[in-house]
Amino acid sequence: MLKFISFGSGSSGNCYFLFTENDGLLIDTGVGVRTLKKHFRDYGLSLSQVHHIFITHDHADHIKCVGSLSHDYHLPVYATAAVHKGIDRNYCVARKVAQEHRHLLSYGETIQVGDFVVTPFHVPHDSSDNVGYLVEAENQHFCIMTDVGRVTEEMADYIGKANYLVIEANHDREMLQQGPYPEHLKARIVSGTGHLNNVQCGEAIAKYASTDLRHVWLCHLSEENNHPELARKTVQTVLNSYGIIAGKDFELEVLKRTKPTGIYELGGGAPTAQSEK
Repeated sequence: MLKFISFGSGSSGNCYFLFTENDGLLIDTGVGVRTLKKHFRDYGLSLSQVHHIFITHDHADHIKCVGSLSHDYHLPVYATAAVHKGIDRNYCVARKVAQEHRHLLSYGETIQVGDFVVTPFHVPHDSSDNVGYLVEAENQHFCIMTDVGRVTEEMADYIGKANYLVIEANHDREMLQQGPYPEHLKARIVSGTGHLNNVQCGEAIAKYASTDLRHVWLCHLSEENNHPELARKTVQTVLNSYGIIAGKDFELEVLKRTKPTGIYELGGGAPTAQSEK
């Protein structure tokens, strides 16, 4: 059975783990190695279960331990050429990824790594490059798109393929507009290469998800410009306006910014989370 854990989702660090009985894949490595080791131990897991690393983009909260993890556990790191170059330039990454561990991805080109079939697609954001992933394993389709400036037609297509979807609901528009951020930062966030707000997130799910969607997790919430319950209720309200009922048509949850979730079992009945640590 395919399983999923989020070890952190937000500006403090992003890291997501998909694993089967025999294989494991990390998406982003913005959580420290010592913290990851502790989280894995808490769930009776080991970092030796990780066999592949996929990176979305080169901002520090997604990559800060990628070189150390890759070096210590001899792990291949998959990213586009632009993201690999961005990792090299990022001073927050103390240990860079060794050349022998670098693997290049191209948009729309599906690759198989162990138990996983992975397809990268472009996500607009103001990083060197930004990638969403459709991951297929155990007859399930898991899609993740974070740090989203806007939803493109290509992204809409991948939302429609998902049984399980992790999608950004970064900020509440009113909180951002009325908050203390300087105007240039507010403009960056709401731009087409910034971040998706709660309403935009709900609209994307409502318009493009298929009836095969079973679970949605809202990710990368702003600490200053959003609240978990506000994000969930706003998305739920948008869905309701389209006749979609969260909790009935599919499950809707908010990922924690700095704490791991339980272990979600994907496939079979509704995905269930084992007890959180």
